Amino acid sequence: MTSFSSSSSHPTPWQIGDRVFLWGQRTYLMGVLNVTPDSFSDGGDFHNLDAALKQAQEMAAEGADLIDIGGQSTRPGAKEISLAEELERVIPVVEQLHRQLSIPISVDTTRTAVAEAAVAAGASIINDISGGTFDPQMLSVVAKLGIPIVLMHVRGTPQTMQKLTNYQDLIGEIYQFLASRVQAAIAAGINRHQIAIDPGIGFAKTGEQNLEILRRLPIFRSLECPILVGPSRKSFIGKILDRSEPKERVWGTAAACSAAIAGSADILRVHDIPEMRDVCQVADAIFRENN
Repeated sequence: MTSFSSSSSHPTPWQIGDRVFLWGQRTYLMGVLNVTPDSFSDGGDFHNLDAALKQAQEMAAEGADLIDIGGQSTRPGAKEISLAEELERVIPVVEQLHRQLSIPISVDTTRTAVAEAAVAAGASIINDISGGTFDPQMLSVVAKLGIPIVLMHVRGTPQTMQKLTNYQDLIGEIYQFLASRVQAAIAAGINRHQIAIDPGIGFAKTGEQNLEILRRLPIFRSLECPILVGPSRKSFIGKILDRSEPKERVWGTAAACSAAIAGSADILRVHDIPEMRDVCQVADAIFRENN
């Protein structure tokens, strides 16, 4: 088993434009905006520019702290699209949102060309589900861009990941992967205070493994990075509740989010902003009493 050291301190705050993220004081909400036809929960809902902009504006008004735009579905079994198609889906939305809203924009991508174009269009965070492993240039490019990055744990690809759920030491292996990716990011020139980590709920994990991550989330605090957790509407919640429709998993998501907050999550990546804003306010009042 891997041994872990504990950390009671909070990561250094992020400043993005006029927004300051004071880790440990409250939970921040990252609103999911999938501009895809095939994402597991909302595929096709916001696939055109007008619908995407309207949804982003609504999430900002409802209390989202960041908007995370993704043009490549990463649901289990999702097919990889071309670079040109990902750019065509993502960049116009980033450009328009940057003009219309002051909310920080994150882009969910594993491709450096998309990262570069998105930042040029107004994005200010890269959210890489591969932890910078799918594109070997990602970390050095993000270092040059001088922006924060979220590094997530995954095994395989969306096409293969659900066949790769056998672990000798689940939490230890996730921890070691994230620790190695943080060190790789620093070695590439990324400021260590601009790195967030994500244990990758639902990515090469079984339902029980997702629950174990939520139970043991505080372990990851010793990496001294903000922790992002993305349980929203995922299949492990559907299995517990016997709900096959992802949009019917809002209150199961609420329970998972509350557990994540109890476990020191800093950012929750969610679809249902008003409901999760209430969850955050109450859970923060309970679990962050001494912060």
